[in-house]
This record gives sequence, structure tokens and C-alpha cells, in this order.
Amino acid sequence: MADLALIDEITGVQKAAILLIALGPEKSATVFKHLKEDEIEQLTLEIANTRSIAPELKDAVVDEFYEVCLAQQYIAEGGITYAKELLDKALGEEKARDVIGRLTASLQVRPFEFVRKTDATQLLNFIQDEHPQTIALILAYLPSSQASAVIGALPPEKQSDVAKRIALMDRTSPEVIKEVEKVLERKLASLVNQDYTIVGGVDAIVNILNTVDRSTEKHIMETLEVEEPELADEIRRKMFVFEDILTLDNRAIQTVLREVDNNELAVALKSANEQVQEAIFTNLSSRLASMIKEDMEFMGPVRLKDVEEAQQKIVNIIRRLEDSGEIVISRGGGDEIVV
Repeated sequence: MADLALIDEITGVQKAAILLIALGPEKSATVFKHLKEDEIEQLTLEIANTRSIAPELKDAVVDEFYEVCLAQQYIAEGGITYAKELLDKALGEEKARDVIGRLTASLQVRPFEFVRKTDATQLLNFIQDEHPQTIALILAYLPSSQASAVIGALPPEKQSDVAKRIALMDRTSPEVIKEVEKVLERKLASLVNQDYTIVGGVDAIVNILNTVDRSTEKHIMETLEVEEPELADEIRRKMFVFEDILTLDNRAIQTVLREVDNNELAVALKSANEQVQEAIFTNLSSRLASMIKEDMEFMGPVRLKDVEEAQQKIVNIIRRLEDSGEIVISRGGGDEIVV
């Protein structure tokens, strides 16, 4: 039984090599098709250097692989809490905790996984009285659609505070995450054993604001413009990029193009992808489209900075037209419906 104790001492590559040896050449070849070249090289070298495997160690590796696969399947079906309940019955509490602990470490299962299956209204009842920093931490881990529903239902004075905290969030220690999780779900406190986790940031709040209803977004941005003008500018630049013009309908694109200088448009399209160019040219008269194509051809190389500035001017026009109600940008909050 000495080999069984060694399973915790061998590396992941060694375990993978033992598993592939146990599976046999046919199944191993199928697995190799889904691996990267460097992974194949590592495993091939390890398999080549493996002279013999004790039957007990081979069985232990196969059992561990099966248990982790089972846990992963249960997590996919119903989340970590559901998986732990089933594994408790199948393997016993201690073994189940060990399996899920290894799985969360290897697959980096995100904290607050159990919250992802919670209705936004119920979640709001859970966290609305918490400190804004706690709310920001939880929302930063959730899908933007779920987080936007929660932030949209918070009191207006709390919305911008939470949004700012998400945007300025960088790294959160596992101890803090554990403490917050204990409040929401004590069962998960022992399952989080990750290193420092990067979460939040400008991209996170941009995703949320792109999904939340327009009035909530406007309130948050107006507040941030007063309290954190530089942060507000950075968020606004990322909220609607030039390529997002593809999300507008033809009527909206035509409305935008009426406001755009033809020379600026030619420069903006210089580095645009074919889909964006096609969307623009389709909504111009054939004569004007030909003129702009000629301008693009004869203007020669253009500095990337000039292209980005031209594109940003068009983005600013799009946002101004949305603010005035002349066009509608489709978003996940439901306010894109016009009757």
C-alpha cells in the first residue's frame, strides 16, 4: 500500500502519463489529438521514462481521475454545492471535500459559484445591505447579465459607489473571499484554496454597464464623471468601440453617417475589418461609397493614432445620438424595445 501514499507526491504530468499508459495506445492517441504540442512532448517524454508502475498506484491514479471527472460533471449539472452533496453520498464527506478541493485548484473554479444559479432578486435580498465593497466583490465574479440585474436594482446612491469599486478592484486575497463566502454560504468556506485572484477592473464594469438599463448606466457614469473623471473617460472609451457599429441596424447606421465627415470616415475605415467596412458601404449611396474607397486607396499609409482618433469621433457621435434618442444601441437590459 506504500504506492497509494505516493499518489500525492507525484506530479500532474506523472499522473497523466500513468493514466494514458493504463488507457492503452488507442485511447491515448485519441486524447493526444486534443492536446497542444508542448503537452504532447511532455507526456511522451514522461511515458518513455516510466519503466514500471505498481498495480496499486495505477489503480489509485485511475480512481482519482474518475472521481475528478464525476465531480466536474456534477458541478456542470448543478454547481459546487450540488456536486458536494452527491459526492458526499458516493465517496463520504472527507473524500468528497478532497476531490472538490483538488478540482477547484486545478480548474480554478471561481468563488461564489453557488450564487450563479441564484435568481437576481433573491441575490439582491442577500447583499443589498452589505458594504459596497462586499457587493462589488460578489458582482465582479458573476456573469455580467446577472450582475447588471443586481446593480440596476440597488439604490441610486449605491450604484455608482459599487460600480467605482468594481472598476478600481485589482487583486483580492483568498482570505477576504473566504470571509465573504462564509456569510453567503458557509459550506463553501473550506473549498476555496486558490492563490490571489485577479478580478474586477475596468473591463468588468464595462461589461456590466453594457448590459444594464440605460438610466442606471447614465446615473453611474454621471456620478463617476464628477468623482473620478479619468476613470469615467476610460470606461466610456471601452463601452462602445468602433467595431460595435455592427450591432446597429441599418437605419441607425445611416443616421450616424449623416453626422460623419467623409474624410474622417475614410481614415476611420482604414484599419477596420471587412464586416465593418461592408456595413458602412452598404448604408452609403454607391457614388459616395466609391468616393470614400478611392480616398482610402490614395491617402497612403495612415498613423494608427490618427485612425483611432477618427474612429473615436464616430463613436462619440453614436453615443450622442443615443443620448438624444435618435438611435438605439441594443443592450441586455431590455430598453432596446421601441414601440
